[in-house]
Amino acid sequence: MNESVFEYFPVLETRRLILGEIKEEHAQRIFEMRRDGRVNEHIARPPIKDENTALEIVKKCKELFDNKGGIAWAGIDKENGQFIGSCGFNRIEKWNNRAEIGGELMVEYWGKRISFEAVKEIIHFGLNQLKLDAIEAKVISTNKSAIFVLEKLGFEKEAHFKKFIPAQDKPLDLCVYVLHKA
Repeated sequence: MNESVFEYFPVLETRRLILGEIKEEHAQRIFEMRRDGRVNEHIARPPIKDENTALEIVKKCKELFDNKGGIAWAGIDKENGQFIGSCGFNRIEKWNNRAEIGGELMVEYWGKRISFEAVKEIIHFGLNQLKLDAIEAKVISTNKSAIFVLEKLGFEKEAHFKKFIPAQDKPLDLCVYVLHKA
């Protein structure tokens, strides 16, 4: 793994996005996004209650990067400068040169291929700059949009855990998708 990428926060760019560091100024938008039940539906977590919790999320993202344990990017819409979601490596495992990718997107941006664009760029960074051997994604089996993006980008399903995640109504199935460096 190339740890030199942690010397300064790596800013990435796509056609419609700037992927930069998550900052305190994004806390209000993070709160808006994470209080929406539709965003949390396929992540199996309760909506957050207040902006202070969003500020804690920002702090944890910074600590994760500072400790070289992960990289969380803020997705910024180039057109209006707004925070529209986050995506990144939630966990980087140095011992096996592997990372877990995850993200979330504000509802008004669903269906616009924004996730595909961001994930594609982050995967490119992970394999080519960070020098990972594999990237995995854990996704609830009902999250068809996320599964579509992963499969379109070359991820393959390696595991399916039935009734793995406790939820309010009933336990949810968890699938693990992996992309190995060619």
